[in-house]
Amino acid sequence: MLRALLKNSDILFNTGSLIATMLITSALGFAYWWVAARLYPAEAVGLASAATSAMMLLSTLFLLGQGTLLLTELPRNKGQEGTLISASLLLVGTSTLLASLLFAFLAPYISPQLAALGTTPQNILLFAIGASFASITLILDQAVIALLQGSIQLWRNASFALVKLALVIITARYLAQTSGMSIYTTWTIGNVISLIPILIFLIHKKKCSLTYYRPQWHIIRRLGLASLQHHCLNLILQAPSQLLPLLVTIMLSAKMNAWFYIASMIANFIYSLSISLTTVLHATNAAHITTLTQKTRLTVGLAILASLSIGTILILAARPILAFFGPSYADNASVCLRLLLLASLPLIIKNHYIAIYRIRDKVARTIVPITLGSILELGLATCGAHIGQLPGLTLGWVIALLIEALFMLPTVATVLLLKYPTDPQYIDKNPNGHIDPSVTPETESLV
Repeated sequence: MLRALLKNSDILFNTGSLIATMLITSALGFAYWWVAARLYPAEAVGLASAATSAMMLLSTLFLLGQGTLLLTELPRNKGQEGTLISASLLLVGTSTLLASLLFAFLAPYISPQLAALGTTPQNILLFAIGASFASITLILDQAVIALLQGSIQLWRNASFALVKLALVIITARYLAQTSGMSIYTTWTIGNVISLIPILIFLIHKKKCSLTYYRPQWHIIRRLGLASLQHHCLNLILQAPSQLLPLLVTIMLSAKMNAWFYIASMIANFIYSLSISLTTVLHATNAAHITTLTQKTRLTVGLAILASLSIGTILILAARPILAFFGPSYADNASVCLRLLLLASLPLIIKNHYIAIYRIRDKVARTIVPITLGSILELGLATCGAHIGQLPGLTLGWVIALLIEALFMLPTVATVLLLKYPTDPQYIDKNPNGHIDPSVTPETESLV
């Protein structure tokens, strides 16, 4: 048992850091908005929440696939980690900054509720800088996971959550600044200060040479197509979760969306377990395909065990958990929550399917099936809403996931049953001519 734990300590430790990050940021994030609601006018909180939502949307749109690309390429390019990370940061940070400047300038024309973002040059610049740093920190979190240094992103996110919580109190009580942009500023400063744990790590590792971090743009250009494929896949994967709340609001009502949102927030805790496991699986096997079967067996087993155990508890306790948010949530969202929890099992298959294809540099082959799957999810959810209101919508989405999982199961099962060569030095070359450890005779059967 101890040998197995030590053998898989990289997956267990880094997955644990991702889960701990989610728990800390969720708890402190709830406290942050609770404090803001108590100390700031409702109009200010509304503007700040809209501004941070726009910030996160822009930072996601302009990640350009660099985060998942780094998960693949950093383990394969030993000695070039600094140049890859710096080039990705410059690319993503600059593109997000420019897009955010344009968005803030146009904000008064988009909606009167967003007018404050573009009323002054200072507000425009502040919004753009905040969005740029949000994208930079997202990239850095992915990069340190690729380097199997999950504790760094844990410390960074914990620092961010604590600093912005302290600042939102100080700004209102001691600086008498209670505008929406003041709240947004605490978010931006928190992101900047959260970079300190990463700087400490770099100094400790003596990675301070400018040459080490000088961007080599020819590498980024060579990986441009792969980056675009990752970006397209990421956007397609996120589409159903982003559009389902809007679908509920449009087809049913805003009140039903409140019930759905709370239920999905609770269910997302279970979903995040398999996402965390497959993220680390991606990082640990990008350069070591010979361990893919062994580590996939571990991550699938852990994901199923966690989903069944925690999911069962949440299914049984759905009503009392939802009652914490109010009687109407317990009465109207308990069935929805129980159905959403059933989705954790097909999502284990889907997340592993995607991770396997990322590891094998076959992202392009997943875009069509994942696109069809996303359309199916939204289509069956729409049909379900027509037939059975909120429970029908949820059941339609879960059925779509089950259909996707049936399609993806053979690929995952093949990896679980494969026997890889024991020689860790086994490598091949891909059509571009550089070493690609993800191709072996056995793994060719996957595609």
